[in-house]
Amino acid sequence: MSRTTTTVRFEAGGRLPTVLAAVGCAAALAAALAAPDLARAAAAQDWPPFVLVAGLLLVGLVADEDGLFAAGGHALARLSPNGLTLYAGTAVLVVAVTTLLNLDTSVTFLTPVLVYAARSRGEGEAPLLYGCILLSNAGSLMLPGSNLTNLIVLGHLHLSGRGFFDAMAPAGLAAAAVTATLVGVIHRRSLRATRAPSTDAERPVLGVGLAAAVAVTVLVLTLRSPAIPVAAVGGVAVALRTWRARDRGRVEEALGILGVPVLVGLFGLAIALGTLGRGWSGPQDLLVHLDAWGTAAVAALFSVVVNNLPAASLLAARRPPNPYALLVGLNVGPNLFVTGSLAWVLWRRAARQAGAKPDLRHATALGVVSAPLAVVAAVAVLVASGTH
Repeated sequence: MSRTTTTVRFEAGGRLPTVLAAVGCAAALAAALAAPDLARAAAAQDWPPFVLVAGLLLVGLVADEDGLFAAGGHALARLSPNGLTLYAGTAVLVVAVTTLLNLDTSVTFLTPVLVYAARSRGEGEAPLLYGCILLSNAGSLMLPGSNLTNLIVLGHLHLSGRGFFDAMAPAGLAAAAVTATLVGVIHRRSLRATRAPSTDAERPVLGVGLAAAVAVTVLVLTLRSPAIPVAAVGGVAVALRTWRARDRGRVEEALGILGVPVLVGLFGLAIALGTLGRGWSGPQDLLVHLDAWGTAAVAALFSVVVNNLPAASLLAARRPPNPYALLVGLNVGPNLFVTGSLAWVLWRRAARQAGAKPDLRHATALGVVSAPLAVVAAVAVLVASGTH
């Protein structure tokens, strides 16, 4: 097998990233002019998640170049005796990468690997392809860095990574288990196949990528504010790789992976809605009158309407009464529709670059079935444990 890597970029010539960046900057500027103090507070709450995800994506890029993700996909294909085992291993891999390196890293780098894993066995790629995006969203509840929304809401909780994991891991595992089960049941026919996989493989490089991944995991688990240290690790990892390869094109590749215009646009919208949430008590008044179930439902709806990052900034502008239930809706709710999270955009482009043809209608249908049940399972765990 030739090493499977991917360079998913926000297309430089596309209009959407530029338009989004312009709208976000205009919205942030309007908020700053209308209420400078509130806008400053919103920016202070929102910038750490964006810096953190930038660092995690850079670490993911170097890990991908070292062949770590490809090796994981090949090992699954080689060791799995049948399609069901391959799918179960895929679910574990996706949730693990999402937890440690963020859901955007997961969909960006694992999608082409999983497409390869299915093709190397001559099996249908649908369960692995759609499972990747749905499990990345549903499985992003376990560490602060797993999803940007976690860090936006976490600003009110003042928890360490370990404390957050202790509170949210059971609910996150429940959401991931329900999602994986439903996708597997719907695609059960294609998982019954038993075929021999390709045996040729390249060994991963156990170097900068692995060291950086271990470093950021430790930082996220131990620090309350890991954004700048994680970004520094990502920057150093890319710099070392660029220096060794003497290839300036890698810097452009790193910028493409980050998708700077889209991140700028979403950051600007988050500041604007965060400012609105601080100056207008409507969102807070709504959440105060809701229990954990209602909070999760409202968060899921807002995620689909305005994307989960701006939604998190709006709904968590003031301390929410049910923060953990809020996160369930913000993280799992985006599986209802493609507008819910940035991960959908990254997943679709990664799939296309791998030669797959993702069907958004089918993916949405899977999400519409799995997301409500996964939300119910996660909130039930929170209510039972008293941590909602």
